[in-house]
Amino acid sequence: MGDRRGVARGGRPLALAGASLIALTAVAGARDTAPLASDRISLVPVTADGPSDAGGTVAARIPVAVPAGPLEPALTALARQAGLTLAYRTALTEGLTTRGVEGAFRPLDALAELLAGTGLTYRAAGPSTITLVNPRYVQLGSEPASSVTLEELAVEGRAGSGARAAGLPPPNGTIGQPPVPYAGGQVGSGSRLGLLGNRSTFDQPFNATSYTEKLIRDQQARNVQDVVNNDPSIRTNVPAFSGILGFFIRGFPVFAQDIAFNGLFGVADAFNPAVEPIERVEVLRGPSTLLSGVPPFGNIGGIINLIPKRALEEPLNRVTLGYASDAQVYKAVDISRRFGAAKEWGIRFNGAVNNGATPIDNQSLHFGSVALALDYRGERLRASLDLGYQELDFRSPLRNRNVAAGVRIPRAPDLILNQQQPWEYRDSANQQLATRVEYDLSPDLTLYGAYGRSNFRQEYFGGILTIFNARGDYRDPISYLPMHIVNQTAEAGLRGTFETGPIRHSFGLAAVGFWQDLAQPTAQNVGAVIVSNLYDPVTVAPRSTVGLSNATPRTSSRINRSLAVADTMSLFDERLLLTVGGRWQSLDVNSYNPVTGLRTGASESGAFSPGVGVVVKPWERLSLYANYVEGLTSPAPPVNAVNASAAFPAAVSRQTEVGAKLDLGALGLGFAAFEIEQPFGFLDARTLIFSVDGRQRNTGVELTVFGEPVPGVRLLGGVSLLDGVQVQAQDPRNVGRVAIGVPEVQLNLYGEYDLPPWLVPGMSLTGRVIYTSAQYYDLANSQKIPDWATLDLGLRYATLFQDRPLTLRANVVNVTGNNYWATTGRGILAQGTPRTVLLSASVDF
Repeated sequence: MGDRRGVARGGRPLALAGASLIALTAVAGARDTAPLASDRISLVPVTADGPSDAGGTVAARIPVAVPAGPLEPALTALARQAGLTLAYRTALTEGLTTRGVEGAFRPLDALAELLAGTGLTYRAAGPSTITLVNPRYVQLGSEPASSVTLEELAVEGRAGSGARAAGLPPPNGTIGQPPVPYAGGQVGSGSRLGLLGNRSTFDQPFNATSYTEKLIRDQQARNVQDVVNNDPSIRTNVPAFSGILGFFIRGFPVFAQDIAFNGLFGVADAFNPAVEPIERVEVLRGPSTLLSGVPPFGNIGGIINLIPKRALEEPLNRVTLGYASDAQVYKAVDISRRFGAAKEWGIRFNGAVNNGATPIDNQSLHFGSVALALDYRGERLRASLDLGYQELDFRSPLRNRNVAAGVRIPRAPDLILNQQQPWEYRDSANQQLATRVEYDLSPDLTLYGAYGRSNFRQEYFGGILTIFNARGDYRDPISYLPMHIVNQTAEAGLRGTFETGPIRHSFGLAAVGFWQDLAQPTAQNVGAVIVSNLYDPVTVAPRSTVGLSNATPRTSSRINRSLAVADTMSLFDERLLLTVGGRWQSLDVNSYNPVTGLRTGASESGAFSPGVGVVVKPWERLSLYANYVEGLTSPAPPVNAVNASAAFPAAVSRQTEVGAKLDLGALGLGFAAFEIEQPFGFLDARTLIFSVDGRQRNTGVELTVFGEPVPGVRLLGGVSLLDGVQVQAQDPRNVGRVAIGVPEVQLNLYGEYDLPPWLVPGMSLTGRVIYTSAQYYDLANSQKIPDWATLDLGLRYATLFQDRPLTLRANVVNVTGNNYWATTGRGILAQGTPRTVLLSASVDF
């Protein structure tokens, strides 16, 4: 049905991301319901003096009263009072304030008064639109703005003039700006469904959320984990300040190497991809095999896809300076330009550096990233190229902990204590390239292709400690472990639409390949095992890697190949959407002796994975959906397993899900009930051997909320109720017991409140609560960590500094300083995030 467009409901503006469009009109008999992207919205004429009625009579002056304060809510208030429908790019108004407007005005006169002093004005963008512009970058024509006539605004799918002005791709394309933000600007109104392309959130038979770049900046997120901390279905499986990311989605592990970049696996950094070049962080809960192919490790819990930034319609120069406890200095730049008669060429550059001490004792980091995004959009041809490089040098990084069998897990230590030695380190670097090309064979058929490559290197020198008694004593064996990963990935396909009688088809056909060579030789032990205590860690004399081999011979290879087809059939004026498809896939995994280079193990798996999803809309605002999807899972051992390079055969995983989504215009509500079953692996605490000897079934319910229910109040988050059970185990006594690392309750709720303009204009208060119930560590359910909760608070102040938009942000993570164990999944223990202060100032010029 397409993405929901930037047309306001009841005067509330919804952003057209990347565009500068602000179409103004009075809606005669304005309905309270939201027009869909496929609707044609006929709006009455606007003359030089403002909106007119159907007969062309000039609109009379009307009383308006909009107080001084931030420009964006002021525009909302004016739209509501004047009966205007607004669509505009929020980036253009972000950080701006207005002196307000009060009195009797014609609508366009009120708009001009409201914009006075902001540096913005409006002008004609064609025969049927008006555009907000910054005259600093745009040379206005000789025709006065007051002579603009708005005859009719038509939103006709994504191919309409409004979509083109916004930089949005045509219906079958994905190169361009992502689906417009939903009310509140924190999540997108849609996301990418692999070979099916971009789809509205309310048209998807899956539970997905797309977190926006605005949310990333406002929360001062430094990595992907910081972003998905807003998601009640996701928890980490690594400690904070480790330099490594790992997730549990719906109670199943998803590795950082499973993160996709612009729909391609194996391109982003293998352990901690930068977020500065990212426009959206898309989360699809549950399996993605049908839509996106097999991730490197084939996990079925969900998928995270990073959508890169593209050049905006208006020039952007943004500099951000930040500080984080204890002594980190953060610097970032974001520069965007478009060139050409029709702005067909785009370039966007993002760079960031973060240096200094973290809140953890004896720990420091150096992080740097640069990313260049190029794109071209012609009448039929579109292309993009993303180049990136990042490096992370971490001193004394935290690692997961092991707990000896039968030992009661001790209470969590003070989270600022560092049990790793000050001379331990993890250094990594990643080079990446991704390119994508689309060509419209016809208005209804698009051919596309993509290629990606990455070269990742890492050196780790340190230990993964094992707790051996309830007092918190541990052993820390020190070892040196270099790593080298080379990934290549490619995709080719067709995406199109056609009709057969009353049925409209939107189909996708794709062939995908992924090739990986991994060099992860056996760890080289250095010195004696260190014995210490969680609550009083000792420091020993530095050890050296001098004389150790940093050679990285190939230890394993992986080839994932698949061919997929899917079709979404819409009937009854798109009240019924049925998606049917399948993916044939093969997974070839080989292991090699790092000394001889000879193959020591091989696993070849193949299967056809069907998928079906249905959306029924009994009412315009309500979507009921269900899906059934199968996939292949290829379990992967953790790096501290003695068989870390072993190849395990893939096995079939299954998910069944039903749910509902309610679109209230300014507020979205979601409900999902699901059951997922897949094999699970476990690291034996005694032998450190990783084995796949069981099967796990997770059933759960998810309730989500997003949007801006009232002006100035935004909500995001929800609650997830999980029931993870071992349905098959090597030890029959474990059958029926709770699966490790699966809490019964996960709650995340984030909120923002804009203070009234008469109190502090431009000031917003933010807060987030995260709660996780108790989790078992072992299969026998004899070792357990307690539940935990954290509170995050923040302030944001938007103002003008020498006529430049300036935004000041202050966030405190874990305000109360709670000490807690965060997760126990996969037989490993990870501690939580200590109290962390984040400060930043961002200016646009």
